[in-house]
Amino acid sequence: MSQADIITVRPEVSVDTLQKLPNFIGISEQTAGAKGISMNMVVIPAGGQAEPHFHEGYETAIYMLQGSVRTRYGENLSQEVINHAGDFIFIPANVPHQPINLSQTENAVAIVARNDANEQETVRPYPVKRES
Repeated sequence: MSQADIITVRPEVSVDTLQKLPNFIGISEQTAGAKGISMNMVVIPAGGQAEPHFHEGYETAIYMLQGSVRTRYGENLSQEVINHAGDFIFIPANVPHQPINLSQTENAVAIVARNDANEQETVRPYPVKRES
């Protein structure tokens, strides 16, 4: 790849993310030689959810293509927001979060971009404290 090449990526199979969700890898350092961005399509299966996590040092921008998702976030995931198809979502760096598909019958699908060309390497699990 030279600096002048335009790269097209057509992912045909998903890989599971560290968050335990199917991910269609689009743009990354590995697929396109990107240096500071990644963009993928993530699927939250019907009735599914991601593992609680945060992205260490990197911001996330999301565009919801399909479905409705409740995202628990913040300290001990004590806050939440609900987003629907057509919503743009911003998650600052280091904010713990857990997206949950609100449908038991349909997948939720989103395009996810981060200012990290190897975004899975910065995913950190977020242990939720259980109240006693």
